[in-house]
Amino acid sequence: MELRQLEYFVAVAEEANFTRAAARVHISQSGVSAQIRALERELGAELIDRSGGTATLTTAGKAALTHARATLAAADSVRQSVDDVAGLLRGSVRIGMVTACTVPQLFDALARFRSAYPGVELALQEGNSDRLVADVRSGDLDLALVGVAARAPDGLESMVIVEERICAAVSPNHPLASLERATLAQVNRYPIVSLPVGTGVRAVFDRDCAGAGLSPSITLQASAPDAVTDLAARGLGVAILSASMLDTYGDRLTVVELADSTTAALLALVWTPKPNAASARLVSMTQDAFSITVS
Repeated sequence: MELRQLEYFVAVAEEANFTRAAARVHISQSGVSAQIRALERELGAELIDRSGGTATLTTAGKAALTHARATLAAADSVRQSVDDVAGLLRGSVRIGMVTACTVPQLFDALARFRSAYPGVELALQEGNSDRLVADVRSGDLDLALVGVAARAPDGLESMVIVEERICAAVSPNHPLASLERATLAQVNRYPIVSLPVGTGVRAVFDRDCAGAGLSPSITLQASAPDAVTDLAARGLGVAILSASMLDTYGDRLTVVELADSTTAALLALVWTPKPNAASARLVSMTQDAFSITVS
């Protein structure tokens, strides 16, 4: 009996399909089928019922599945124990990042991690913050850089990287351009250009407006802050972004503080309370890159 045979058996049992199981373990369908046949011959019992449209477990297969999973988990534990002694890390870390966000310190940490642990596969994907947080909660991501309102999400470990207020930004000929500070009510007299629902900045704006009894008129939305500012610079509305997103626009935009916006916009790294060894090491290296204490 070989570990790979148990791995293929578990894959077929969980996928209920030989083709999907083969794709999951990265070999041909015939290879999966042949190895499971060999396992069945060794055990003297059929594990998979192949007579229907799906691959279903026989009574013997159901009895074997729990032990097969336990055996594979034990083998992983042996491998991890040896790696720990040898100072090695293997596996993968799946990282999420809010769309169109550039954070050099995070990228520096990723580069140092890759150099230190070449055996760990890194996967990076973008998305809106709500989706990324949900993926961390479900285990589809190991950690994520997200924008949130007021505080980091409950039930996750977190490291706040940036905490700031949101601002309005308008073209130089806009009626608000003569003001240094404006109220939410003043800003909401005009069309709003904003990031979409699910982003941290939008959550802050919606929360503050609701607190003031206002219903903003969001006429244009864009996922990238650069697109929001570009639309506002062309006079298409009032851009709502965090202060740091508006640092580099010079005379194209006039930044107006929001006098009664009280909710902090946070950029935070979030991860599950029990990360795998590779994820925990990346979190630690990111913490060092920002010189920030984990909350």
